[in-house]
Amino acid sequence: MSVQIKPTYEPLNEVTVLEVVKALDFFEEAALSHLHVKEIGDGNLNLVFHIEDQASKKALIVKQALPYAKVVGESWPLTLDRARIESEALLKEAESVPHLVPKVYYSDRTLAVTVMEDLSDHLILRKGFIDGHTYPALAEDIGTFTAKTAFYSSDFYLHPFEKKEQVKRFSNPELCKITEDLVFTDPFFNHDTNDYPAELQSEVDKIWNDTELLREVSKLRFSFLSKAEILLHGDLHTGSIFVKENSTKVIDPEFAFYGPAGFDIAHFIANLALNYLSQNAHAKEPFNRESIQLYLLQTIEKSWDTFTETFTQLWNEKSTDPYAHVDGVLENFLQKTFQQAIGFAGCEIIRRTIGLAHVADLDTIQQKDVELFYKKKALELGSKLIKNQRNITNITELTDWIRGA
Repeated sequence: MSVQIKPTYEPLNEVTVLEVVKALDFFEEAALSHLHVKEIGDGNLNLVFHIEDQASKKALIVKQALPYAKVVGESWPLTLDRARIESEALLKEAESVPHLVPKVYYSDRTLAVTVMEDLSDHLILRKGFIDGHTYPALAEDIGTFTAKTAFYSSDFYLHPFEKKEQVKRFSNPELCKITEDLVFTDPFFNHDTNDYPAELQSEVDKIWNDTELLREVSKLRFSFLSKAEILLHGDLHTGSIFVKENSTKVIDPEFAFYGPAGFDIAHFIANLALNYLSQNAHAKEPFNRESIQLYLLQTIEKSWDTFTETFTQLWNEKSTDPYAHVDGVLENFLQKTFQQAIGFAGCEIIRRTIGLAHVADLDTIQQKDVELFYKKKALELGSKLIKNQRNITNITELTDWIRGA
């Protein structure tokens, strides 16, 4: 549908959001007068409404972008165009991995609204991990998601004209600037957005004064700024993935843009590494901890192996690149993607520890001294990955580094 429901933008509430829903013919007319509405957003950038016909249990989600960051307030304005980017990214992803993203029912650029499938029967992956759950389909699903969305949006598949048109369509400068600052800049300098306990100051000072580390981060930052290789989700952490026993759904691609091919899977790996560290405090029994940590390392390995296998199959069957069948071309691309992903993962680990947006994996550790211990471990691991990204040649070497953290 393309008809605008309202002529001007205004933030919705639990009453006015019904005007959006009633215009969609999603619910039976008899149910419209007794729909249950709840605002459930817990993020920093959006309103999220869950709307349900409690008689039939039929439900949907209405997500609306706010013109500012909730975490700061109106002093941090943001473009509403990110809602268009999110809905178009979900639709684009659905072309290659429809089973791994929520269905989009409707979007409205003026209202900055996306209406999508309700995933209440799923759980946020981060919470599931903290609670000690494992998901057998996760690794293959994320490997498939990252490989297919990468290949089908790349120059290896698209006509150059279409690829460049897609780059323009998904230009996302304001949200990319957030990533640039919060992932690649602020944590590596004395910036007022950083957030960490005073007890970590000596470890933070080591990062700020490590010239080799800063030199490597500057290269990663420049790659993020300049490489328009594939359409990225842009924020693929464990809070952007819904799961249940044998289902995975990747949500919230409002940071989507064309960038370096290793960026998405790097963020997934980094967040699993952070949970790996935190399991030393969260797991109830040693055997349970060892089992969960082994699963996390195996998930990292299998997700990368699935990425490479899937990407290779697509390359061999569907690549339009004139050099596609030259020995070593694909291998060179995958190796460079892998090694850069290690560096990106290191940046994500550090920023989630001392930057503006932390992870509950570490922050919910109840004993303060234990929390500090594993945050120090995280900073050490992140720094080592950044500085050794070109020395780690395969995925099992990477998981060995995580295991040894």
